[in-house]
Amino acid sequence: MYFNDYNKWDDQLIDPSATPAAAPVKVKKHSTAKMVALCLVCALLGGTVGAAGMGAAGLLAGFGGTGTTINVSDRGPTAVHVARVDGQNAMTVDQVYAANLGSVVGVNGDVKTNYWGQVVSNPVAGSGFVITSDGYILTNYHVIDGVDDLKVSFADGTTYDATLVGGEEANDIAVLKIDASGLQTVVVGNSDDMKVGQQVVAIGNPLGELTFTLTAGYVSALDRNITMSDGNTINVMQTDAAINSGNSGGPLFNTYGECIGITNAKYSNNGSTNASIEGIGFAIPINDVIDMVSDIIEKGYVTGKPNVGILMEEVSNEAIQRYGIPDGAYISAVLDGSCADKAGIQEGDIITAVDDTAITSADELKEAVKAHKAGEKVNFTLWRNNETLTVAATLDEYDQARSEAMDQLQKSYQESLQPAQRQPSTGNSGFSTWPFGNFWW
Repeated sequence: MYFNDYNKWDDQLIDPSATPAAAPVKVKKHSTAKMVALCLVCALLGGTVGAAGMGAAGLLAGFGGTGTTINVSDRGPTAVHVARVDGQNAMTVDQVYAANLGSVVGVNGDVKTNYWGQVVSNPVAGSGFVITSDGYILTNYHVIDGVDDLKVSFADGTTYDATLVGGEEANDIAVLKIDASGLQTVVVGNSDDMKVGQQVVAIGNPLGELTFTLTAGYVSALDRNITMSDGNTINVMQTDAAINSGNSGGPLFNTYGECIGITNAKYSNNGSTNASIEGIGFAIPINDVIDMVSDIIEKGYVTGKPNVGILMEEVSNEAIQRYGIPDGAYISAVLDGSCADKAGIQEGDIITAVDDTAITSADELKEAVKAHKAGEKVNFTLWRNNETLTVAATLDEYDQARSEAMDQLQKSYQESLQPAQRQPSTGNSGFSTWPFGNFWW
């Protein structure tokens, strides 16, 4: 545009029909105008040369002679100093990422069996992180549940076959092992020190495709009790750092680069509408599970986990309102030889309190018992035949043998029910007649 406009202006100055006498005047005027234009061009060129001397920041690009310019920064690339995580010095977000990327992995495998028992092979993907230099990796239980051919991948492209050491479904943790040594590990921090409003950083593999993605946000709330899709209730911290499918099992870091949580869940909708929900993610506080992780590494399971030896069901609102039955956990079956059996707890009892903690549901009973360890003595308040009594029981340990015994008790109970009772209902008894898998303890 500028070049064409200049030529039009030049044509107007040189008139082919002008007389010779007028020519010198015209030429002289043209020469002056040409010099002015030349000066302007030189000025622009000079500015360009000057900008080149100063760097890109000084570049002024003209558009159509309007004076419109683009200012471009001449700042050089920022070098990220890879700091060592020492628990003493705060780090920038990019430093947290650089310092911990080598300890984060992607977790992949195949799901072999679907809901109907058909054999399929669907790839699943999650995240995890290295907790020991000799190849122990922490992830979520729901990431590896029912998955075969486990593999973990590092940011440098290295991939290893992984074996499952053990897991704890109720707390959504699992430990994998790969055949490697000298690995970079996370530094475990103290999640009890976290406060609402403090910044956190997550690294993981959202959607199983956007590998080793960083998201950052803040601690939005602490000590949230949420019910997972498998029915287990778990204590978590809430964050607005983006957590998506595939992030599960990945680490959550504080601003000192320490791992203070395991990302494991997010809200996708509020359960009653299809409204989109953003910025509500959750992570398991590392302090809640670190001792369990050590148990799994050493013994393959969590030691000291308590078990009562009962099948539980909910008391319906109808039974409470119509028959005056109290809130609590209804006992539908008792395992022979268990601490419940030895304490005199019977089928048909309703547990209404554990020590001084009131119980109004099966989930509350589970949470109250989880606050104790195997071998501890607790008092159960029972409602039986319109009477209240208290019994003492020394809690059993939940190990592999007890797990198998409880599974068998649940199977036997289900088989004892009439076919019509094998669906959730409230029946004339006022109790649910289906002991959901999470309702035994």
